[in-house]
Amino acid sequence: MEMFYFLVCLGASILGAISGIGGGVIIKPVLDAMGTMNVSAISFLSGCTVLGMTSMTLYRNSKAGIKPEKKRGTCLAIGASVGGLLGKQLFDWVKVASGDPNMAGAVQSFVLAVVTVGVLIFTIQKSKIKPFDIESEVVSLIIGFFLGALSSFLGIGGGPINLMVLYLFFGLNSKEAAINSIYIILFSQGISVIQTLFKGMPEFVWLAFVMMVAGGILGGTVGPIISKKLSLKGVDKIYLCMVVGIILISVYNGMNYLGVL
Repeated sequence: MEMFYFLVCLGASILGAISGIGGGVIIKPVLDAMGTMNVSAISFLSGCTVLGMTSMTLYRNSKAGIKPEKKRGTCLAIGASVGGLLGKQLFDWVKVASGDPNMAGAVQSFVLAVVTVGVLIFTIQKSKIKPFDIESEVVSLIIGFFLGALSSFLGIGGGPINLMVLYLFFGLNSKEAAINSIYIILFSQGISVIQTLFKGMPEFVWLAFVMMVAGGILGGTVGPIISKKLSLKGVDKIYLCMVVGIILISVYNGMNYLGVL
């Protein structure tokens, strides 16, 4: 089973590094569908995996001279870090209020499905939408805050949402948005993992942790190499396919948590 976790994290991290989605948005729904861990353990292990992947991706890209924007990218990342704390608290509140981990998982899955459908519609209509070009650091911080809160609540890192926002508000193309999205995810997931460590880690198998993080780091190494060889259209196609897959898996998971399937 641990080898399967490794392969899932490796594939998700390679695709996440290429598209900027981050990998967690694939890893979490897939592990949810397997039903071999509880929701808290999946969120924590997925976050650790994404942290390893984003760190390696940014390192590999920086060695190649590809770096996120210093001003706007850093403001977004800082805002996402603070928002991530709120998102984690909101998820914990839903889990306690529902009194049922499965209900919390269902809420996460259905919210993710709805958000991702919105991202899909936006992506299809993208060519018809004229983006803004926001330069304000304060506005960047606010946008980053909401990105971090939503992504942390969903336990996914926020990749699909990040890419949509980076195009709409900052006019970044697919590859520019991808590297800045990875940068934002690094900050938001880092804060989320640290918060969990202070509050108390959920129970999990350590071998699963090692294999998943190893898959994330390896994926973060391979992804940038592949990305260099792809055109903007190639990156867009990978992103679109991932978005459709995420919607289908999320709907399945939500119904499964509710016992419909």
